[in-house]
Amino acid sequence: MSFHALPPALAAYFAALCALTGACMGSFINCWALRYAAGQRWPTGRSRCPHCGRALGFFDLIPLFGWLSLGGRCRYCRGPIGPRCPMTEAAGALLYLAAGVTFGVTLHTLELMLLSPALLLLSLIDLDTMELPGGPMLYAVAVFLLFLPAHPQPPERLWRGVAAAAAVFTGMLTLTLAMDKLLGRESLGGGDLKLMAVLALYTGPSGILLTLIAACLLGFVTMALLRARGRAFPFGPALCASGFFTALWGEAVMDWYWTLMMR
Repeated sequence: MSFHALPPALAAYFAALCALTGACMGSFINCWALRYAAGQRWPTGRSRCPHCGRALGFFDLIPLFGWLSLGGRCRYCRGPIGPRCPMTEAAGALLYLAAGVTFGVTLHTLELMLLSPALLLLSLIDLDTMELPGGPMLYAVAVFLLFLPAHPQPPERLWRGVAAAAAVFTGMLTLTLAMDKLLGRESLGGGDLKLMAVLALYTGPSGILLTLIAACLLGFVTMALLRARGRAFPFGPALCASGFFTALWGEAVMDWYWTLMMR
């Protein structure tokens, strides 16, 4: 059912549920990414203050509210807790809310909600370690296959997705090898190429082109911000954000573009 077809009260409830669930997802993913960067591949045990090591209580862990109510500090030692935690929780809320408002109460909304944790985790890990692990990508492929039977035309979606994945991986690999030889250094990591292929499953041939264009534009902004702070530039976050954008609104953007071109 479309979001705009819901009664106002039910639509508000659905939107609030999406945002709250997404914020909880963002909190968990942020914890996982931080522990991954510290060498722990799976988050186990309770969340603790990075300064005093005290286990955080229930109210401390309420997404957004916990951090805001304490002024960004630990309840026990008053050590500062950076803004990354509420920012990631807010990002998770926005991802889920965008999926819910765009596609309503549908299986496609659920598919995107299951995809977004993988993209958010990959983005954070890439920012922390300059790595794109394969586990979240395999999970994203599994989500694609799980929801494939629910698509109106499963064979066509599978064929288009696989064709787009193979084309973008082969094309970008060829371009990367040429750039590596020309520049004398690595221009694009293997993880980025695999991530492009995974995103192509969801976006199809025309969508992956839009994803790459948007990722390059967003990448320039990210590069400028990180280099201003003396940090290396990972391309994964730009790819993940652009891929999710295309999965949400790629068809509408492409329809607008072709309509504009036909005038």
